[in-house]
Amino acid sequence: MSPVRDDPNWPRASAWLGGEHAAEPHGTLAILGAPLHLASITPGRCDLAPGAIRNALRRFSTCVLEEGLDLRNLAAIDHGDLEIASMRPEDAGEPLAARVAEVLAVAHALVILGGDNSITRPGVRGAGASLEKTGLVTFDAHLDLRDLSAGLTNGNPVRALLADGLPGSNIVQIGIQSFANSPAYAAVAREAGIRVITADQAHARGIESVVTGALDQLARHTEAIYVDLDLDVLDRTFSPATPGSRPGGLAPWQIRRAAKLCGRHAKVKVLDLVEVDPTRDGGETTALAAAACLLSFAAGVLSRLSGHG
Repeated sequence: MSPVRDDPNWPRASAWLGGEHAAEPHGTLAILGAPLHLASITPGRCDLAPGAIRNALRRFSTCVLEEGLDLRNLAAIDHGDLEIASMRPEDAGEPLAARVAEVLAVAHALVILGGDNSITRPGVRGAGASLEKTGLVTFDAHLDLRDLSAGLTNGNPVRALLADGLPGSNIVQIGIQSFANSPAYAAVAREAGIRVITADQAHARGIESVVTGALDQLARHTEAIYVDLDLDVLDRTFSPATPGSRPGGLAPWQIRRAAKLCGRHAKVKVLDLVEVDPTRDGGETTALAAAACLLSFAAGVLSRLSGHG
């Protein structure tokens, strides 16, 4: 691949992540890598994703055209990767939750770069509120409600959170697909009171209406909202690096818009980006989509903090 040419008038998002920001930024966005991957149902190398997403930022600028904003007015603090790649979820959960809480204490919001979806449970537990007062929005093709009898995996973080005490009424799942889930786990969602919005429903209703409605619903009875963005919510065309993606999923513009809306919301504290296996990617397609979501979330946070939201 030929090198990207430098242009002093084209500020790179990679430089922003590296610490290039305004002298008096409106706030701080923290970035934390969580390369957990050993309990994935489909073996892969999601531990490589934090680096791949960071590298993809070199292809983007800091210019937010719609609001006339520059991401350099938001300080990005990259806390590197937590050393959990060789751990099982049962062992990594406590250090990850503690690190999330520590980072959030000094930042307005946090983006966690997974890793697989098993990082979501400790991420939620570290988000700063009791489970009874925490909301969870997932963008995912799957319900992630698999049985817990075989231990923690990337297929059951939502089931584990229910077992921990997160009320089902505090959960909204967006982008769930037919033919990618089971009747038994759909029944678990119904019985728990989880609000499920399928990919087809999101297409029909419009992503802005769906996301805004979900956030407003949860904000009425929670203190903090955690957003889990599994890249397999995308249509397979746009996410070759996610083993669980299927035809009929969301489009990149939809998840970028969703990430921005989440960043704008005052109660959203954390966004995680999970399930990208760079060894399966083609042309950085999935890593670029994940990086675009990171930047869109950051744009939402900046819009909120600067008074544009």
